[in-house]
Amino acid sequence: MLQKREKVLLLRTFQGRTLRIVREHYLRPCVPCHSPLCPQPAACSHDGKLLSNDVTHYVIPDWKVVQDYLEILEFPELKGIIFMQTACQAVQHQRGRRQYNKLRNLLKDARHDCILFANEFQQCCYLPRERGESMEKWQTRSIYNAAVWYYHHCQDRMPIVMVTEDEEAIQQYGSETEGVFVISFKGILNVNKHRAQIEAFVRLQGASSKDSDLVSDILIHGMKARNRSIHGDVVVVELLPKNEWKGRTVALCENDCDDKASGESPSEPMPTGRVVGILQKNWRDYVVTFPSKEEVQSQGKNAQKILVTPWDYRIPKIRISTQQAETLQDFRVVVRIDSWESTSVYPNGHFVRVLGRIGDLEGEIATILVENSISVIPFSEAQMCEMPVNTPENPWKVSPEEEQKRKDLRKSHLVFSIDPKGCEDVDDTLSVRTLNNGNLELGVHIADVTHFVAPNSYIDIEARTRATTYYLADRRYDMLPSVLSADLCSLLGGVDRYAVSIMWELDKASYEIKKVWYGRTIIRSAYKLFYEAAQELLDGNLSVVDDIPEFKDLDEKSRQAKLEELVWAIGKLTDIARHVRAKRDGCGALELEGVEVRVQLDDKKNIHDLIPKQPLEVHETVAECMILANHWVAKKIWESFPHQALLRQHPPPHQEFFSELRECAKAKGFFIDTRSNKTLADSLDNANDPHDPIVNRLLRSMATQAMSNALYFSTGSCAEEEFHHYGLALDKYTHFTSPIRRYSDIVVHRLLMAAISKDKKMEIKGNLFSNKDLEELCRHINNRNRAAQHSQKQSTELFQCMYFKDKDPATEERCISDGVIYSIRANGVLVFIPRFGIKGAAYLKNKDGLVISCGPDSCSEWKPGSLQRFQNKITSTTTDGESVTFHLFDHVTVRISIQVSRCHSDTTRLEIISNKPYKIPNTELIHQSSPLLKSELVKEVTKSVEEAQLAQEVKVNIIQEEYQEYCQTKGRSLYTLLEEIRDLALLDVSNNYGI
Repeated sequence: MLQKREKVLLLRTFQGRTLRIVREHYLRPCVPCHSPLCPQPAACSHDGKLLSNDVTHYVIPDWKVVQDYLEILEFPELKGIIFMQTACQAVQHQRGRRQYNKLRNLLKDARHDCILFANEFQQCCYLPRERGESMEKWQTRSIYNAAVWYYHHCQDRMPIVMVTEDEEAIQQYGSETEGVFVISFKGILNVNKHRAQIEAFVRLQGASSKDSDLVSDILIHGMKARNRSIHGDVVVVELLPKNEWKGRTVALCENDCDDKASGESPSEPMPTGRVVGILQKNWRDYVVTFPSKEEVQSQGKNAQKILVTPWDYRIPKIRISTQQAETLQDFRVVVRIDSWESTSVYPNGHFVRVLGRIGDLEGEIATILVENSISVIPFSEAQMCEMPVNTPENPWKVSPEEEQKRKDLRKSHLVFSIDPKGCEDVDDTLSVRTLNNGNLELGVHIADVTHFVAPNSYIDIEARTRATTYYLADRRYDMLPSVLSADLCSLLGGVDRYAVSIMWELDKASYEIKKVWYGRTIIRSAYKLFYEAAQELLDGNLSVVDDIPEFKDLDEKSRQAKLEELVWAIGKLTDIARHVRAKRDGCGALELEGVEVRVQLDDKKNIHDLIPKQPLEVHETVAECMILANHWVAKKIWESFPHQALLRQHPPPHQEFFSELRECAKAKGFFIDTRSNKTLADSLDNANDPHDPIVNRLLRSMATQAMSNALYFSTGSCAEEEFHHYGLALDKYTHFTSPIRRYSDIVVHRLLMAAISKDKKMEIKGNLFSNKDLEELCRHINNRNRAAQHSQKQSTELFQCMYFKDKDPATEERCISDGVIYSIRANGVLVFIPRFGIKGAAYLKNKDGLVISCGPDSCSEWKPGSLQRFQNKITSTTTDGESVTFHLFDHVTVRISIQVSRCHSDTTRLEIISNKPYKIPNTELIHQSSPLLKSELVKEVTKSVEEAQLAQEVKVNIIQEEYQEYCQTKGRSLYTLLEEIRDLALLDVSNNYGI
């Protein structure tokens, strides 16, 4: 007999309203189970598809497994799969029609041993959703309940394996019912050894060649071996027999060449595999370029299917349907992959929007943002409504309530900031003073962002999504609105600000820490210094005082007194920082170096110069104070919340990654001991060539590249011995000092405030993240940090290319520079150019098989011959007997040119034109007297961009009309609307309303 129920659903509309829908829901005592073990086969009416008889257990995937791992569940080797109605509906509502249709086709396919069980219509299986229960928990509970029923329905003769990715469900249900096993998805693959040698679940890591990828030290060679997987997908890899293993080439290789084209012998064979399944697709928006006019015409005038080439070399060409190919062929365009049929070489996708014209500065910047999944939409009205007001008519003031709660440092402490020139988001200040007992007090004062950003507010959710401020070569995209980042949370000089402070009492002689205090404060920064001015004061050059605005309106006596006070404070801070650094050095702290280039802009935001970063001691002073604060905050929050504190770990690198570093150092007679961070640090300190300081810089840079990235993590997710930070030589470390530009610091501020409240036995305000939620948040922040690093690097490379692009390498003196060889390859060398901070490949054998030759005048030319590679050198020998040898760390003269690519990013190309160091002409000596070079690189780039824009002014109007033709709008588009409608979810809230 049927049982009638009412099912209440809420439909969330695009406008944010909620529609309440009541549906009749009928439950039946008998629902087809499709099992040959059914005790009532006569009553079990089915469509003829039954589960197999020769299985040892039935598999019931949870809703999340069905959503994310359908590709694996399609394997014919996996048998006895029961798809629950609850899981299928989750796919329909959350993954859209295309994925749902794939699931339906799988269920209909007679070749696959799988069936659908309508658990929500079976009287004993249906479970109403409890009040306050999340949809995900209800779905998992329903599927487990149906699995238990199914086991008993088959008279306990067939074990049931429920597969889930929910660790809580595994712990809760794992041993609840005999015969029903709840395991992870990795576990089910181990149970069903459908391949002889499945090695790992791994994420594809892009290589420089389109023909091969490295996956967790397993080589995937060739497009066929990738098996329709794309960079970023989580895949299952089968290890091939040893006789099929391949080696990575040791030759330089263009991005559009494969290893076979290089003609060079590969390295030692390494584990090689092929993709046998895709666990999780990571498809996103891709920037592509349409084929040229000639290529489009060759496909026919009425061609509908066009192959477009992604900007990222690692992504295969995508087939889309469009009639706008000729119109869009000069533009960077965004497409999205929809599907990839097993019978097709290329995936299918659809057009999304236009980014900009190829080669245009704004279009190329937009490409970098899309490729790194960076959203830079303006802050919404709802978010801005949460912001405090600070206008001339209504200036912001410190509230009396906060004055009572906070320690007031405005009159008692000399607080000042030291930042780069032009910095607007000043989130840290310093102070140092002598206490009455003769000891010193060191203070680090950080902007109190959490006072203005409430947990789970609109702006907090947006900041969490962005996770970081994105700094590109010529601009930045803030994590927080400017009213906070550049005003109320920026610790500017001469204004009252809220801060979170750490103050240590230090022994006056040994600088050992006696006490520490954490808390909220009110400060008024006395000076906003830039690094160069602070360094001049530290060095005793007091003439720089004219560049410090706070001294301009003072009389001579006050000016002298305040100047002496400031100089003492900077000097004392430096002494303390040296002591702190010495302690870390004793534990093995590393001084590493990366090639960092800063884009310098003029007052009109035009590019003035590209400048390699010049280290100053005051940089170290500020950095050591910040490291000290981060270390002590890490200890504090971990002691208070040992299982849910956000820390930062830096694992020790694999020793094999240091092999190239050791070889390069050996070429100069140095020995690099990499057994620990201490021995590595000491070895790098001793690896100094008095005749060439570039050698030590390169060795430190290579050591940096051998390291793994530091990552955020939740302390409840790993053992305490794994907390260690290898590079800083600290047992616990976190990020606390930049809450304006890092969301991790906001989380740490809240944890610190909760720890202080806990010490005072006060109620903790706001809910802290659980270990599981914090672990997920850390993954998101780590991902966004990688995107920020990649985008910054790519934008700097963009400006480097745009500077050299319009110059004739044969006649332009600035295209000739000194380079240092730092790595040997089979067909060339890798060269570092200190002047511009550029690293790149210089070929010694060209595509025609000719090798480089340097005559008596040291000028190079291409001749027939051969190359012979040794460990620390490479020799080029021509057929007529001429020979030239290039050693590691040799200085050579290099010509810089640009390899232009229509579909991909332009790249710098280096050509060795002499085997002798570059001698700067007299005409250039005036401009190149120090590492701070005045090349006017960026200024020229901007000028050429403006000229190009003026030349195309007429064409822009035409393009705007074309935008209208295919419905490209600057506001909310129909595409965006449809995407949001696709994400609507139906919520079963029947029990929430007591119905």
